[in-house]
Amino acid sequence: MVVWEGFSILSSMASTSPININIQPRPSSTIKHLTEAYSLIELPPNYAHPDSDDSLVSRADTSVLLPTIDFSLLTSGSPAQRSQVIRDLAYACREWGFFMVINHGVREELREGIMEATRRFFNLPEEEKREFSGNHVLDPIRCGTSFNTAVEKVLCWRDFLKILIGNFYPRCPQPQLAMGMPPHSDHGLLTVLIENNVGGLQVLHDGKWVQVQSIPNSFLVNIGDHLEILSNGRYKSVLHRAVVNSENTRISIAMAHGPSLETFVGPAPELVDDESHPAAYREMKYRDYLEFQQSNRLNGKTCLDLVRLSTVR
Repeated sequence: MVVWEGFSILSSMASTSPININIQPRPSSTIKHLTEAYSLIELPPNYAHPDSDDSLVSRADTSVLLPTIDFSLLTSGSPAQRSQVIRDLAYACREWGFFMVINHGVREELREGIMEATRRFFNLPEEEKREFSGNHVLDPIRCGTSFNTAVEKVLCWRDFLKILIGNFYPRCPQPQLAMGMPPHSDHGLLTVLIENNVGGLQVLHDGKWVQVQSIPNSFLVNIGDHLEILSNGRYKSVLHRAVVNSENTRISIAMAHGPSLETFVGPAPELVDDESHPAAYREMKYRDYLEFQQSNRLNGKTCLDLVRLSTVR
């Protein structure tokens, strides 16, 4: 028996030919290493989501272009144009929880540089990346695999670097069984995301999963749990997920924006009316919310349920 970098295989099977083998990677082993070390034809069992949970493994039937916000019109347009963009933004937040921002003024060279730096990090040798494998969910720099290997029964087909959250989704031998990230909502107020030219983001809209079509040189923005709390449910964080494919590696970089860690977030007083719009959420320190979400299994909006007081009208 040969033990090598967290994988145990029969030495007689070590070859460059495609193999089908019960590989159980250690939690510290990255997906990138797994895909490069073996020519897999089947997904390792601890990455395969249960067949009974069709909601996780099914693929979106439709592909959509999300509402688009022209940022330049918010800053340099006419009063009528600014008013229209604000109305468009309100609609996007209310009906979708996601929108794309164009004409934002960020140079494409900077976006490409961030993406290339992220790619270079994931291409580092495994021993170098392990130097950044922090122990606490709020460590300023932390890398790893899946979401939380300490509590997950089925792992995500994903490596990550958290400063700006960089996500790395390698090619997958059986993408119909795997999940890059399961359905979840984000903490914070807003998340801004860029990605390479490989699709994989899906959004739950009107009870159906839809595949997001990105516009070149755009930012994808989505509402986080704390904007739902702050708006007392008028704007809602939306479930989304990342699926993988067998052809190309997807890289995305998500930048979460929220209050300071010691801030208590609750509904804005101006949006609370005891008769028609009572407070639907209790206050909770942002640090405590993050620690609970990041220390548990990622599962829909269960973290938001911690602070929910009543049904949002």
